[in-house]
Amino acid sequence: MMQERECFLPAAQVKQRYGVTDMSLWRWLKDASLGFPHPIRINGRRFWRLADLRAWEASQEAPTKGGA
Repeated sequence: MMQERECFLPAAQVKQRYGVTDMSLWRWLKDASLGFPHPIRINGRRFWRLADLRAWEASQEAPTKGGA
């Protein structure tokens, strides 16, 4: 069976995906209540696992209890 390769996105693509600046990414990473996934560093550059970003997106779409 062929193993699926794990996909990583560099910071520039993550910023483009969400339409945010580098400062916004920094704030999201510092705010633990958001649960935004942390990147891994490769040669000093930040990369996010696409699977982690998709899981975070799904958690943001989940309805909250006692909703509006």
